[in-house]
Amino acid sequence: MRIFCLLGLLLGAVSVSAEPIKVKVVIVAMFERGEDTGDHPGEFQYWVEREALTETYPFPQGYRDLRGSADGEILGVVTGVGTAKSAATIMAVGLDPRFDLTEAYWLVAGIAGADPHDMSLGSAAWAEWLVDGDLAHEIDFREVPEGWTTGYIPLRKAYPYQQPVDRSEGQAYQLVPSLVEWAYQLTKDTELMDTEPMQKRRQLYTDTPVAQRPPFVLKGDQLAAMTFWHGKHLNRWANDWVKYFSDGTGEYVTTAMEDTGTYGSLLWLDRAGKVDVQRMLVLRTASNFDMQWPGGDAAGSLSGEKLGAGYSAYIPALEAAHKVGSQVLHALLDGWETYQHELPRSE
Repeated sequence: MRIFCLLGLLLGAVSVSAEPIKVKVVIVAMFERGEDTGDHPGEFQYWVEREALTETYPFPQGYRDLRGSADGEILGVVTGVGTAKSAATIMAVGLDPRFDLTEAYWLVAGIAGADPHDMSLGSAAWAEWLVDGDLAHEIDFREVPEGWTTGYIPLRKAYPYQQPVDRSEGQAYQLVPSLVEWAYQLTKDTELMDTEPMQKRRQLYTDTPVAQRPPFVLKGDQLAAMTFWHGKHLNRWANDWVKYFSDGTGEYVTTAMEDTGTYGSLLWLDRAGKVDVQRMLVLRTASNFDMQWPGGDAAGSLSGEKLGAGYSAYIPALEAAHKVGSQVLHALLDGWETYQHELPRSE
């Protein structure tokens, strides 16, 4: 019995003292519909299949098991939907002793709703500003004072868009502009998937010329809110909200649910010396528009935008996330001798 106990202690010591896996790039997806491979894809599946993430790491403390490349350079994580799940999962990854993430880049790649004033279906947007859409006060619009454009009020403010701006509770974060610009310049000429159903949907948006363009790569900012909102009035709010929290420099383009939660955890992990929060990039691709077309109504538009086949550009948006994002992934890996020590910059 003593021999077996001693052997167990020795094996445990070896396990604990094993060198952590030195990760170079973490791919962050938000949902997967079924299995990681071989069925109808979510945001994670193309990365697992096409980047050979063949290693599986049990991850009971997070939303879903992790996947990695055989050489350990790439780690893939699915956060779950919403800022609460993304914050919890990323914190759990960052504290996992199996991985050394101190020099890792974090590439968030997922689908989103898109502002038809700035983006067309199937397009891909690199964000510089991540703005939270949940931290606020709210008055029902039927009770707001005359002259207000919204009943949504910044936290600890008395009226909409009151100055000075307060970002102390994580209302907005700015990514490193030069890193975002590098990613954009690297990928801006990428040819993206277009389909007949996307073309038909685009034709409805007669008063927004950008929405009628074939898919393209752009820079545009991200609004993260747990509520799946929709419609032209909330589109106006989203634009005003992002402008306010970015001191007028940001441009709302995509709406999703997780990215301020992801950044918030990385920020705290950075303070603990576990990661470098400056090495975060966010790529969001347009699976659907966030508002109705001229002559349409918000309820009818929203009812046609359901996860999967109902989204106007679901598969093309997943394709775009990988096609654009993988160029950045491989540029980081190929240039690791430099990018291990300094952030990429455009020439």
